[in-house]
Amino acid sequence: MTTLVVLQPSYLPWLGFFDQIRRCDHFVFYDDVSYDKNGWRNRNRIKAPSGPVWLTVPVRTKGRMSQPIHDVEITNAIPWARKHLKTIAESYAASRHRDAYLPALTELLERPWARLVDLDIAASKLMCGWFGLERPMHRSSELGIGGDRNVRLLALCQHFGARTYLSGNAAQSYLDVGLFAEHGIRVEWQDFQHPEYTQLHGSFLPLMSALDLVLNVGEECSAVLTRHA
Repeated sequence: MTTLVVLQPSYLPWLGFFDQIRRCDHFVFYDDVSYDKNGWRNRNRIKAPSGPVWLTVPVRTKGRMSQPIHDVEITNAIPWARKHLKTIAESYAASRHRDAYLPALTELLERPWARLVDLDIAASKLMCGWFGLERPMHRSSELGIGGDRNVRLLALCQHFGARTYLSGNAAQSYLDVGLFAEHGIRVEWQDFQHPEYTQLHGSFLPLMSALDLVLNVGEECSAVLTRHA
């Protein structure tokens, strides 16, 4: 039974993002909906000795607040990649796994990115490789499927022949489950239970970028991700 997941692209996403990828057959980056300022599209957190710190990619938003995600431009006048890599390297200096992953991340972040969506998707795919996840991935902006929120998500399911639509619990406030059921599609709620793992810098803090898990436990990251399943 084919399962579809549709999520907005995020920068260095959290574990729940990769849990949904793990549980689907087709994954769609929802990149042509409106960009949400101060959301997860251009930032995420890692755990430093002082606690959570933000890694934020500067983007152009002045006068462009209704722009779709795939149009958002990165402000490269600021050396954001260098700053992020320095913060990551220092925060995980005590991790024996850091040097196994940092070169690939460095090469990716230091590319000359123009649009946020391309950076987000490339980083997500790199991290999928670390988790051993291989799924067909698509951009909604390239599929030519329109309609309001519920109708469009239903159409995306039909496009991929999905009989199950997997969604985060936050969508319970708007998703028309009855509409999906009328078309023979079951809605499944993710209900992600965040696993704990050995983490640097004191007591465990959940909801960091999944980079935190990778740099703390290395090749065991995939096993930790599936621990709650």
